[in-house]
Amino acid sequence: MTEIAAQTFSEAIMMQPLWLQGWLGWMVLVNVAGGLVFIRRPEAKWVLIAMVGNAIFMNWLFAEYGYQRILGLAHVVFWTPLLAYLWLRRKHWDLQTAGGKWIAVLFATNLTSLVIDYIDVARYLSGERL
Repeated sequence: MTEIAAQTFSEAIMMQPLWLQGWLGWMVLVNVAGGLVFIRRPEAKWVLIAMVGNAIFMNWLFAEYGYQRILGLAHVVFWTPLLAYLWLRRKHWDLQTAGGKWIAVLFATNLTSLVIDYIDVARYLSGERL
């Protein structure tokens, strides 16, 4: 990770490699757009609440620390309980429906991100800032 000299979080994202911008876009699409499309599912409100909390906290972390590994803490704080909740409701996913497929894709996407985020936060806490 290299130091990012950006004034805003959005500018920092736009300075990232294209593959990372695509991954971040995918996460927004799956979480926010999916949450809105499937708003009638009981899980959707919790996905959207987690995304709002995540966005607020991540922007605060960026304002305090800049573009560093600690940004992953926002996902750790909000997505860990979200994924625990979703996992406990897995018998309700019904993979034969579009809503059930969305939950499965969301779960896999956020779990993948969380693995990276836990590693990034651990690396930050061990002194590796960028």
